[in-house]
Amino acid sequence: MEHVDTFFGVEVNDPYRWLEDANAPETKEWVEAQNKVTFDYLEQLPQRESFKARLTELWNYEKRTAPFQKGGRYFYSRNDGLQNQNVWYVADNYRETGRILINPNELSTDGTMALSGLSVSKDGKYASYGISSAGSDWQEWRVRDVESGEDLSDLIRWCKFTSMAWTPDGKGFFYSRYPEPQEEVQYQQITQGQQIYYHRLGDPQDNDALIYERPDKTNWYISASVTDDGKYLIISAREGTSPKNGLFVKDLTAPDSEFRELFGVGIASHAIIENDQSLFYVYTQRDAPRGKVVAVELDNPAAESWRTVVPESNDTLEGVTLLQNEFFLNYLHDAYTAIRVYDLEGKFVRDLPLPGIGTVNGVGGDRKDTEAFYVYSSFTTPPTTYRLNLTTGENEFVRQDTPAGFSPEGFVTEQVFVTSKDGTRVPLFLIHKKGLKRDGENPTILYGYGGFSISLTPGFSISRLAWVEKGGIYAVANLRGGNEYGEEWHEAGMRLKKQNVFDDFIAAAEYLIQEKFTSPEHLAIFGGSNGGLLVGAVANQRPELFACALPAVGVMDMLRFHKFTVGWGWIADYGSPDESEEMFRSLYSYSPYHNVVAGTRYPATMVTTSDHDDRVVPAHSFKYSAALQAAQSSLEGNPPPTLIRIETRAGHGAGKPTAKIIEETADIYAFAAAHTGI
Repeated sequence: MEHVDTFFGVEVNDPYRWLEDANAPETKEWVEAQNKVTFDYLEQLPQRESFKARLTELWNYEKRTAPFQKGGRYFYSRNDGLQNQNVWYVADNYRETGRILINPNELSTDGTMALSGLSVSKDGKYASYGISSAGSDWQEWRVRDVESGEDLSDLIRWCKFTSMAWTPDGKGFFYSRYPEPQEEVQYQQITQGQQIYYHRLGDPQDNDALIYERPDKTNWYISASVTDDGKYLIISAREGTSPKNGLFVKDLTAPDSEFRELFGVGIASHAIIENDQSLFYVYTQRDAPRGKVVAVELDNPAAESWRTVVPESNDTLEGVTLLQNEFFLNYLHDAYTAIRVYDLEGKFVRDLPLPGIGTVNGVGGDRKDTEAFYVYSSFTTPPTTYRLNLTTGENEFVRQDTPAGFSPEGFVTEQVFVTSKDGTRVPLFLIHKKGLKRDGENPTILYGYGGFSISLTPGFSISRLAWVEKGGIYAVANLRGGNEYGEEWHEAGMRLKKQNVFDDFIAAAEYLIQEKFTSPEHLAIFGGSNGGLLVGAVANQRPELFACALPAVGVMDMLRFHKFTVGWGWIADYGSPDESEEMFRSLYSYSPYHNVVAGTRYPATMVTTSDHDDRVVPAHSFKYSAALQAAQSSLEGNPPPTLIRIETRAGHGAGKPTAKIIEETADIYAFAAAHTGI
């Protein structure tokens, strides 16, 4: 049945609307038929088994996260190599293996039950942990007694995007949840109206106390945290995915106290670092799009009364930790990490030395701790854990987990800068083998994201390594829409300026071609989620630039994205087709599904999605693939293939079992290799 929608007098055809009904027999038949064609094709690719074998070899080594300490116990996750899910351990010493605390691999035979969150009480006695099934964003939370290893009776349901904020007495925690959805549409139904509850250990969830809700703001994401001194409950609220959050404070020592607004929603990004009684140290982007640290009195929170502790710099401030009365500031300098230390008065103390151009996602610890841990990695350096003695300043190497037979000396990381259409300077990382010949014939994957204030920084990836080992180039572009250069960089790639993101990506591709790293016959583009939108839009706009397109779990229908699950939250970044004619025409101009044109020779394309993706529902990929296949079928001769690979019992990506990750990655690389010349 044909569907036609009208936006501001413009009629828009939607011929594959029927694929939005995931439970319809016709959709299930379509999915089965598509997967048969795709997997029949993949089985014929010569590189498929070699990629799978090498990925399996590379993945099969012990991997540990940095430990954190609560109540004298150390907690960390570990994977012995090919376990489908990481296992959480508890130990009495940070150098010991300790004992298993939670093993999610015991919860399902296929590895699709994943640990989606862990929060340990301040005294280290209890660990609340979230479990998600088949990759869904929905979580169920339980509580484990750390000493006995047994679960308590507590069960918390209908949570998404939450952590558990324990009170210092360890008697309970605050958490975010949604109203219970209708079972038959729980993976597609719009999810709005998040609320904050308090759960006391031992009580049924029905007895939990509603602490905070905003029925007038159902499109707010709200989360709870408790200050280290236990005195204040902090509510962070933001409209959809906008980083411009508000903070609301409640005095927990006065049970009848009301919430007080510290910062309003929609002005700037804020985060509480620590507090000394009613004096709060705050990270903010207000009047400082690259971030600064200020001191704010609870009784006088107006911006003109703030005291600047660490002013905005030329680099982007990503996060701050207060340890032993020193601020550890995590900066991005041209998209890689620099850590600088300041005292409480804002005086520079020292730089934390790092091995090179890489990433540290913060220095972890509580204010009074005498030690802190952090992990450094780069494109060619596996995650390396360090322990910082906060009394002596000693920086101790703890461990580095390295794939067997891997040596970073054989690889090169370059950072170059490309010029976008409007003259903007855009960073581009290139990872390849030493001795690369710039003859225009190197098979290359260009990866990007460009949205939601998310930065792409140098980090170690086993899958990237498998591509580069075979002689390929892997290029990572730091597009506008991210946070590499602060909020101005983000805003330059959102809403009516979204085309800038696509122009940046096209400029990166043109640079790789002009500088003879590769050529259109050897160039693939890859991205997931918002990056899937990027790949779809750019492949539509410049199909002649690419041999291969790999859009994963992408947002492909920009006129209906806000009608499913949490899609409404992305209006902050994308805009809505309903808000104005200008916004509708902007979205319509690049929407991948709506800009497929019959008779155009598009790159060889393999779309990837999952049947349980309840963040970007698979209908996006279904409709786009159907449109692309119809357009390609009008070409004479032997057009490039247009396939869709639909994973079962998987979601948007988080919690995907190791076995499924290896299989999917091998298929993606084998397809890319077949069409770029590896």
